[in-house]
Amino acid sequence: MANFLNAEWKNLIMANYIVEPSLLLKYLPYKTEIDTYMNNVYISLVGFLFSETSVLGFRIPFHINFEEVNLRFYVRYNDNGRWKRGVVFIKEIVPKPAITFVANNLYRENYCTMPMKHEWKEEKDAFSFNYQWKYKNKWNSMRATTGTIALPMPEGSEADFIAEHYWGYSRFNDKTTFEYEVQHIPWKVFPLNDYEIDCDFEELYGREFSILKNLKPASIFVAEGSEVAVLNKKKII
Repeated sequence: MANFLNAEWKNLIMANYIVEPSLLLKYLPYKTEIDTYMNNVYISLVGFLFSETSVLGFRIPFHINFEEVNLRFYVRYNDNGRWKRGVVFIKEIVPKPAITFVANNLYRENYCTMPMKHEWKEEKDAFSFNYQWKYKNKWNSMRATTGTIALPMPEGSEADFIAEHYWGYSRFNDKTTFEYEVQHIPWKVFPLNDYEIDCDFEELYGREFSILKNLKPASIFVAEGSEVAVLNKKKII
């Protein structure tokens, strides 16, 4: 059977905030628990580009290259003694309604469709990455400038914790969770020079997330990305 999705994920800006666990409990899928790094709970705003995308082995015209911005947090699941570290998405924003329809109906994710655009610039000694998405006539954005040489993430580092989660979990109902594997090589990261985030968290994600507006990220990094395979889902009951 073909993978659910194959693509390249490119130039991921990952802005990571430390929050209280109580903020995330209502989003926690059945049989998972919140994952922590150095006893801290993280939520991340992530912007990147999908490229060369195929779904179930087919490339859909006009749905091959597109932006995504998501708000996500980190969980783990004990699968018969084996801990799997995964991601739960609060919301995933894309510019293509067909992607939203498929993901929400087949994977019980929380996708929505908005106008989006991105800009990448390469200068002599710096890269610039900018992702934008429009909601209620306001353009939100996340921007980062970096060095031009991507370096491996130190094992056990905060960046390693954020980026190297290889499972996705979504809440079907109080007694059922969907699980899917995400396969990719370990990512390298570009050294950060500068960043700017302009995001109306309250309007986009709900009143409880308004605290992120004035909260300084614990870290921001830009991952180079790679080819990615999203395998077919299974139920945890």
